[in-house]
Amino acid sequence: MPVPIPRQRAVPAAEGGQAHAAPHDQAAPAHDTTGTGTGTGTGAGDGNGSGTGSGTGTGTGTGTGLSLLVIEDDPAGSLSVPELLDSAGKPIRIRTARNLTEAERLLTDDVHCILLDLALPAPGAAEADEDELVALKHVLRLAPRHAVLALTGDGDAERGAEAVRVGAQDYLFRDELDTRLLSRAIRYAVERKRADAAQRQLTESRLRAQENARLERGLLPTPLLEGSPLRFAARYRPGRSRALLGGDFYDTVRTPDGSVHVMIGDVCGHGPDEAALGVELRIAWRALTFAGLCGDELLSTLQKVLEHERADEEIFATLCTVDIAPDGRRAGLCLAGHPSPLIAREGRLAELLPYEDSGPALGLLPRARWPRKQVELGGKWSLMLYTDGLIEGRIGQGNQRLGQEGMVEMVRRQIAEGLGGDELLEAAVNEVRDLNGGDLTDDVAVLLLDRAPGAR
Repeated sequence: MPVPIPRQRAVPAAEGGQAHAAPHDQAAPAHDTTGTGTGTGTGAGDGNGSGTGSGTGTGTGTGTGLSLLVIEDDPAGSLSVPELLDSAGKPIRIRTARNLTEAERLLTDDVHCILLDLALPAPGAAEADEDELVALKHVLRLAPRHAVLALTGDGDAERGAEAVRVGAQDYLFRDELDTRLLSRAIRYAVERKRADAAQRQLTESRLRAQENARLERGLLPTPLLEGSPLRFAARYRPGRSRALLGGDFYDTVRTPDGSVHVMIGDVCGHGPDEAALGVELRIAWRALTFAGLCGDELLSTLQKVLEHERADEEIFATLCTVDIAPDGRRAGLCLAGHPSPLIAREGRLAELLPYEDSGPALGLLPRARWPRKQVELGGKWSLMLYTDGLIEGRIGQGNQRLGQEGMVEMVRRQIAEGLGGDELLEAAVNEVRDLNGGDLTDDVAVLLLDRAPGAR
């Protein structure tokens, strides 16, 4: 049998328990209607759990079931809310407020759903206000995370539908409130609100991910090789999950004199700060290269950039630069703590470029020097630059690493199988991953420059 909604007695907020939610180990405050009713009569509970209920005893507010806040002002007392149970059979706790100001005090974190009488005026609203949903809009601003049920007059479906369009989870007719309908509506509204919140968070997360992907993709280099006969290919796999950009970086450009300059580097670490620093070093390298710097002068300047931009003095970066002469037959090589490139010449097995007098990684020694070594490339060749992520993957179940020797043997075999360009890089990265038994934890960058015979 429906139980009339008890009226809130006029007490200060602190006395009535309105300033804070009632602790779970205390009885519900005066505005709670979940009593401990034990009789079978029809008398209304007094809100303190001591009155006789409708025959089914309810808890004292110590459970974790749903809680409903009813906001209405019905001088005739015609509105009554039946005793309600949630899907687990626990009583739904009911609080009442006669106006929106009082509702704001009662709207604590343990309230799950709000039942709002659409006829209720909003605070400060003029009597002639033509907006019939002003109270609902006020509640939606007041409780954006709560489920809201709109209560409208019998047959006023248009107003109820408009309430749903504004933001309510559902609407009910005043004269149709019964236990089954209202209990189901409350559960539905709460779950729909949770689903809407989860969907909104998922959408926001996807938008952030898409924006990050666009940003990272925009930071990846675009080779500037217009007019050069050299062919370029690259593969890049960051170690960070779901990232497009890691601490590895590379670039290649052709300067007006016809020389082709290529570099690859690795900032220690794998986070977004290291990725940002790698982008800064790459852009600085491109600008300095177009300004005519190379060798020790360029690397010394890059070290200054690193020292000013790094977040910690222990952060360093390895680097390999190759400056290919306009005729494509020779190059200048500088190594700053970075593994030496691999070259495959026509009629010869692939091998590492010899370079014993390499300099230290950038950021380790304040007055370091990086000698530049001249190397002969030949007529037809393929030059592969890579970061240590390609050679530090494990082989099998033990701790043995692929290493540079293992990488050279692997590339020799793949070249013998007729692979080259993009196919060669893809096969190399995939095989290293397979040997590791899964995704590599370190960033991997590898690029390839090819010069065909007869190229000018």
